[in-house]
Amino acid sequence: MNVRGRSEAMYRIGEFSKMSKTTIKTLHYYDEIDLLKPEYIDPLTNYRFYTTNQLVRLHHIQSLRQIGLVPDEIKLILSGASQEDILHKRKAEVLAEIENAQQQLSRIEFILSGQEEETFMNYQATIKELPECIVYSKKMTIPNYNAYFQLIPAIGEKVMKRYPDLKCATPEYCFIVYPDGEYKEQNFNVEFCEAVTEMKESFEDIVFKKIQAVSAVSVMHKGPYAGFDKAYAYAFKWIEDNGYTVVGSPRENYIDGIWNKEDEADWLTELQIPICKMNEIK
Repeated sequence: MNVRGRSEAMYRIGEFSKMSKTTIKTLHYYDEIDLLKPEYIDPLTNYRFYTTNQLVRLHHIQSLRQIGLVPDEIKLILSGASQEDILHKRKAEVLAEIENAQQQLSRIEFILSGQEEETFMNYQATIKELPECIVYSKKMTIPNYNAYFQLIPAIGEKVMKRYPDLKCATPEYCFIVYPDGEYKEQNFNVEFCEAVTEMKESFEDIVFKKIQAVSAVSVMHKGPYAGFDKAYAYAFKWIEDNGYTVVGSPRENYIDGIWNKEDEADWLTELQIPICKMNEIK
């Protein structure tokens, strides 16, 4: 269709919608956000007109939308920003989505196989007395669980440098306490504690203190740390079913791990949850 005063072929929005296989609603939206505005709007009828050149631009927009880019990213590319940088960012996001989907698929297969119930039933709970002990401790904010492998050894090295004669308790007892009142996957607060044979003077961010004896439910978890949720679920259900209540932050006592076992399946962690009987609460 020719519009008066214009030599190039132009098409009303309905025709352009059919040609481009794009809904009129989408074309209106692209107009509103300045992604693809009509080439011409008739001042009398308010009809919108588009050109064949805009088909090419719309095709580019559609291809970028199909790989998951948002309108603001597309506008940056169309205005001359580095397409490569934006696509590398999107590629990283897609790879993360694929990894997450693979984990979900693995989880579905695990549940369908019946192994989840079997794994849950493999846990056993015992009540034990955690004796009074002297520890050196450090409170810190951890970006993620993988950071343990770098941060925790550094704490021991720092303490041994200050007190080379200090000895760890026998048997060794190192654990982490989570003071946060909620579960977090990133940037969570922890207190690392290592039991030692004598009290020393605190220094910098390392605190020496005595931890009082307490009764606790003990559940052993063998395998990667990603499976802690099942062990905790079992422990807390056992506590409720047996008339106990939680009276302190859970401790994770690392018995075997990356420092002495190459295979994650061989890692051994004891979950210790301080408890008392419901009728003992004053």
